[in-house]
Amino acid sequence: MISGNGSNMLSLLEELKNEPLINFALIISNNPLSPGLKKAHQLGYNCKVLEPNNNKKNFENCLQILLVKERIQLICMAGFMQILSSSFTRNWKKRILNIHPSLLPKFKGLNTHSRVLASGDKIHGCTVHYVNEQLDGGEILDQARVKITKDDTSTTLSNKVLIEEHKLYFKVVRGLITKENQFLTNSSF
Repeated sequence: MISGNGSNMLSLLEELKNEPLINFALIISNNPLSPGLKKAHQLGYNCKVLEPNNNKKNFENCLQILLVKERIQLICMAGFMQILSSSFTRNWKKRILNIHPSLLPKFKGLNTHSRVLASGDKIHGCTVHYVNEQLDGGEILDQARVKITKDDTSTTLSNKVLIEEHKLYFKVVRGLITKENQFLTNSSF
């Protein structure tokens, strides 16, 4: 699920395209103008746009129907800029992953790079976690770190963290699918 450029999605698609246990069945965006959605469509992936239209309940009902119809087992949020409700996340417990550009539990939410620079921290990074009812509060699966230099800006720091995001998300998703096979036999949805 994406909202913008989809660089983490594209990285996952590329890195995991030859994994026999993984099938990217659906790319969903809440933004019809998402550059990432356009790229995924050009690559031949099944793409759908679900716009919230100020009705979160209707959006999530449509999302639920679509995910069940497509037999989705794991949701990878990759720059999806909409908060899902507690009832939705509980229904998909330990089935939704998110990549967040900070070392959670620090710097939840938006503008993490400028906030970490303002804090004076010397280390920054990214986190893959399960999505639950708390914003960026789900169980942490793994993290990657980058050093902050005196010359870093929000932009340079964002670029350094994004490189690590691509590597980390691939590692976590591949590990969950291929080592545990936990999503292959569960048909509870």
